[in-house]
Amino acid sequence: MLRGRCVRSPVARVLLVNMVTDRDTTDTQEWYRCSPDLLGESVQPLFIQSHLDSDTQDFLKQSVEKSTWLFTQLYHSFVATVLSPLVSRTSINGFLGRGSMFVFSSEQFQRLLRIQPDWTAERLLDLGAGDGGVTEVMGAHFREVYATEISLPMKWHLQRRNYTVLSADEWQQTGFQYDVVSCLNLLDRCDDPLRLLGDIRSSLVPDTGRLLLAAVLPFQPYVEVGGRWQRPKEYLKVKGKTWEEQVTVLSNEVFQKAGFEVEAVTRLPYLCEGDMYNDYYVLDDAVFVLKASEGSSV
Repeated sequence: MLRGRCVRSPVARVLLVNMVTDRDTTDTQEWYRCSPDLLGESVQPLFIQSHLDSDTQDFLKQSVEKSTWLFTQLYHSFVATVLSPLVSRTSINGFLGRGSMFVFSSEQFQRLLRIQPDWTAERLLDLGAGDGGVTEVMGAHFREVYATEISLPMKWHLQRRNYTVLSADEWQQTGFQYDVVSCLNLLDRCDDPLRLLGDIRSSLVPDTGRLLLAAVLPFQPYVEVGGRWQRPKEYLKVKGKTWEEQVTVLSNEVFQKAGFEVEAVTRLPYLCEGDMYNDYYVLDDAVFVLKASEGSSV
């Protein structure tokens, strides 16, 4: 469930913001907590412990500041209320220029892929890239950056960042392959997740290509059609009550079935800019680095 720091009255928020100088950060420690002994034996040595770093703190501070822009937030709330029966939430956010996401910092990205700050490769593909904020973190390491996005307003944001925007039916038929494909919080929001994983696997550069995949846990697949949510055609049921149990099931069952093996996994908060009610929203993410299994068929 979405969580956020909340002061209900927007007027009270404006008055309060200058009074509060030290925000309680104890709850942020939960965002990164993992009990490795609860992971499967094959997954335990692959876990990387992450922490709240300066880039994440900067995103939170920016979100807190934006949430106090009273008249902007009132305008956003009005427009969202009018458009929500007709337009997806993603497109509304793209039109308003709000709701930017944060999955990992540059340092966290480098640690997961085990690369140096000056490492470069040829091609990155970011599937479901949104406004390109997270794409930018990764894109600094690649000569060519490609992205897909269903929402037209979000496509405009990506084009303004000079990324090559591919259609949902085009990215796997370009005639070239990608050094890294990122699939961040998309697996639970698509109709055919196993087919998606298969297409990604065939699109990676052999041997060295990697899939960077983030999944919100607990895993609850739904797809957004217009302003409504419905179950996907192919429903992936991930068993387990805890974050660690679901990570193990994804690693040992879902990804193996799709021809991948896990190289690394960490726990990170999936952050989204807030509104006049919440400074920010946060979900629990598991972020995996996957490589194609040896001998598995495409």
